[in-house]
Amino acid sequence: MSANKYPRYQSYKDSGAEWLGVVPASWNVERLKTVAALATSKAESADFPVALENIESWTGKFIPTESEFQADGIAFRLGDVLFGKLRPYLAKAWLADRAGEAVGDIFTLRPGKKMLGQYLRNVLVTPEIINMLDGSTFGSKMPRVGWDFMSTLRLPVPSIDEQHAIAKFLDRETAKVDNLIAKQERMIELLTEKRQAVVTQAVTKGLDPSVPMKDSGVEWLGQVPCEWTVMPLGVTASFSEGLFTDGDWIESKDLSSDGIRYLTSGNVGEGIYKEQGLGFISEDKFNELGCTEVFTGDILISRLNMPVGRACIIPDLGGRVVTCVDNVIFRPSPSFNRQFIVYMLSSAKHAFNMGNLARGATMPRISRSILSKVRFAFPPKHEQDSIVEFLNRETNNIDILIAKSKHAIELQKEHRASLISAAVTGKIDVRGLA
Repeated sequence: MSANKYPRYQSYKDSGAEWLGVVPASWNVERLKTVAALATSKAESADFPVALENIESWTGKFIPTESEFQADGIAFRLGDVLFGKLRPYLAKAWLADRAGEAVGDIFTLRPGKKMLGQYLRNVLVTPEIINMLDGSTFGSKMPRVGWDFMSTLRLPVPSIDEQHAIAKFLDRETAKVDNLIAKQERMIELLTEKRQAVVTQAVTKGLDPSVPMKDSGVEWLGQVPCEWTVMPLGVTASFSEGLFTDGDWIESKDLSSDGIRYLTSGNVGEGIYKEQGLGFISEDKFNELGCTEVFTGDILISRLNMPVGRACIIPDLGGRVVTCVDNVIFRPSPSFNRQFIVYMLSSAKHAFNMGNLARGATMPRISRSILSKVRFAFPPKHEQDSIVEFLNRETNNIDILIAKSKHAIELQKEHRASLISAAVTGKIDVRGLA
């Protein structure tokens, strides 16, 4: 049921706050600082530390982590509301279900007699409030909202009984929405697993289950079709027009606002190019560093961060391109289908093998030398082409279903936000529905 299907209050009045518009005639409108105090007492221990990473955006769910924090946070009590002042657009607000210590960029709000914690938490994550807070931040790299501004926000304040009714209604209705979102997220997981299985089966076993098989001699590959050739990945670039080399050591001081596009490992997705970041280097810096140019159609393989060894084909980016040292520029011989290789490098078996070979606890990495020696099974070129045609069709169908589930999730999130906003601002009357 959409928000406009719910009953409304009998009479309204002007709230005096532009973002609120009208509110029910019996409601008050007060500054945040008059209904909640900012707790500032230092915690004496870190028995239950809560940082921003522990608070889920918008939903306010608590996310357990294994991070360790020093006992230098702000003490909070049961019923306090913890709000993330860093990057307020993330809408991180948590209603404390026990006492603990707020660590880092968090405001600890202690509701007074006029305000119920659960109601306050919901008010603070309305899109209107979040937009106002986000528009008042200071600091370009680490934008924060100040208490001087936040404390002056004018909030709707119904009676405590009404706040209880609204909170109870929203707990029930948002739980329904969250359940629908969870089902769609599970659907995406299943579809992603299916996509992975289809790709892995095709690039390691082929499309014909009746062909005779042989032992590949590679533990992680197992048996492969008899006509397939097992060879190191780097060998495929040792023929004409081939290339298998690291990108360039380009530091932040080398970057400029325009010029030759600079790609990082973040631009390499699992089988897809990801458009993010807009780094550049000048022509002079390109020549000074002796950079290797990346061309449309080249394969980039990321040697950094999980899944290590992921790859994508570079599309036409409308200009010259270079990449970081953590990406391998891979230009296989024309006798190999580049899309087949990318599918191969997107398979579950390859990802598992790379995970075993990668080194580094916080930032797993694999060397180009080791990557070039990893052996794969390659079918004849015509069969590579057939497999690519099959996978393009099958993965596209799965991707369409995944996109539909993602769209459904976005719609549910929008419904959740609009329902909360309508209830806590009195645009709908939920007293009889609680």
